[in-house]
Order: sequence, then structure tokens, then C-alpha cells
Amino acid sequence: MIAIASDHGGYMLKEHIKAYLAAKGITCEDFGTNSTDSCDYPDFAKPAAEAVASGQCEKGIVICTTGIGISISANKVKGIRCALCADTLSAEMTRRHNDANMLAMGAGIVGPLLAERIVDTFLSTEFEGGRHARRVAKMMEIEQ
Repeated sequence: MIAIASDHGGYMLKEHIKAYLAAKGITCEDFGTNSTDSCDYPDFAKPAAEAVASGQCEKGIVICTTGIGISISANKVKGIRCALCADTLSAEMTRRHNDANMLAMGAGIVGPLLAERIVDTFLSTEFEGGRHARRVAKMMEIEQ
């Protein structure tokens, strides 16, 4: 299961990605928001990130207008490695080298078709491990 959340700026893209994933047989748990009414992205990033950190959800996707605020908010939750991606290469490399467990996107930056490709790449790319595992472990030690 994929955790998914957005603020008002990312709501339309969130709904598009939810439908896209559902059509592929991938279930999402939606942590809001549920409209385009103005709201605060930390209120939705936090519960989605907590669901990923706890293991309730395998990975997460968070969306705001730029992806910046919602990614920073998600990364405040211990155990989260949320990467802001606006292209497929970044999505691939953050999975391969950083073992990112959450993807952030900016609805004002990427359109629906590019977002689909970014999501596909993020969800299908495996972590390489090896020397990258050592680096990820050092990254996670910073939280301690």
C-alpha cells in the first residue's frame, strides 16, 4: 500500500495519481487533503510519513505546488527519506542510491503524464545496497 497526501496545491495531481495507481492495481491510503480549499501541507505530510515510517504503508507520495514544503515536512518524521523529484532520473537514482521511501512532487512543476512516469520509476526501482547502504546508514544516524 502506498501512502499519498497533498495540500490544496497538489490536490488535483494527487487525485490523478491515485486513479492512475488504482488502474494499475496499486492501492493507496489517502491522508488528505480532500479539496482545493487552502490548507497547510504539514497537516497531511506528517500522517502519510508516519504511515511509511511505521511500516503501515510500503512507500509514500506527497504533493504540493512546488513539492518543497511537503518534502521538508515529511522528512521531519524519523525514518523518512523523502526525495523531491521532477524527472525520472532523479526518481531512479534516489531509489537506487538513497533508498528513498517517499517521493515528493510539485504539481506546479510537473504535469500529470510526467508525474505518472516519475511515480512508475520510483515504485519500480530497487535499492542497490552495497556502498550505498553504508551511506544511507550514516544519513539515518544523523537523526539520532
